[in-house]
Amino acid sequence: MKQATAQGNIPQTSKQAAYRASIAARLRRDKWLYLLMLPGLLYFVIFKYVPMWGVLLAFQNYQPFTGFWKSEWVGFEHFRLFFENPEFFMLLRNTLLLSFYNLIFFFPAPIILALLLNEVRLAFFKRTIQTMIYVPHFISMVIVASLTYVFLTTEGGTVNELLYQYTGTKIQFLSDPAWFRPIIILQTIWKECGWGTIIFLAALAAVDVEQYEAATIDGANRWRQIWHITLPAIRSTIVILLILRMGNVLENGFEQIYLMLNPLNRSVGEVFDTYVYAMGITQGAFSYSTAVGLFKSVVGVILVLGTNWLAKKFGESGLY
Repeated sequence: MKQATAQGNIPQTSKQAAYRASIAARLRRDKWLYLLMLPGLLYFVIFKYVPMWGVLLAFQNYQPFTGFWKSEWVGFEHFRLFFENPEFFMLLRNTLLLSFYNLIFFFPAPIILALLLNEVRLAFFKRTIQTMIYVPHFISMVIVASLTYVFLTTEGGTVNELLYQYTGTKIQFLSDPAWFRPIIILQTIWKECGWGTIIFLAALAAVDVEQYEAATIDGANRWRQIWHITLPAIRSTIVILLILRMGNVLENGFEQIYLMLNPLNRSVGEVFDTYVYAMGITQGAFSYSTAVGLFKSVVGVILVLGTNWLAKKFGESGLY
């Protein structure tokens, strides 16, 4: 019996040895490709995966002097305090409204701009426009906020000076809560719309030209060609980017909101990102702010999974 058992283990051992040998052979063969991948892999390990241990602070009453392991474990206490906080619904409303406006106004903007650029036939003119609309992406948000102040401030602002000359009145763009969200959306469109066209232009470049020629022979005008050929060709790209966008519903960009926030528009401008900064950095509530950040991350994961499931239900490929 022992001899039979030992003989029965030989094929399994040989299989494992052959598998390990094949892995080693592939590593030797593609060593330069793996070496090329190493910096990106290290980046994700060091800056994405290692910091994930920090989410344990959300379940502790973390004290820097006692350290990570000696701090008191409090379970879901910080989450309970957060959900019972009177500001929770204000933060949720402001964050969701900004995300909703971004989804309605900003998300389609690069698609529309890419479709317009795709119709330009003069190569020099097309490249010039692309260069001009890409530039704002590389401008710091601090500069964008400064330009906004220069144009919209009531004390010497260009827009208000023109309004005063023609109407005799000035508008409090920067302090009126009603103007906060439109300004944020316009800043985002101006800064990122051009850069967002890159993916859609790449998708449009893969569309078969013969389809347009056949549509022209059938009498389809440019609008019909866009509706029946161009948009279906980039539909999968739109769906994937929409799924990824849904994962950032509770992410509004800390820097932009923080730079435009002031005591007069806080009621409509305070979002989860700025709240985490205020509680964690300025007030030192590390565990509480970590709980808020973890809540955002969990909601983002749920939205991505849910949107991906819906996309596959409607016949799209989804992310996986």
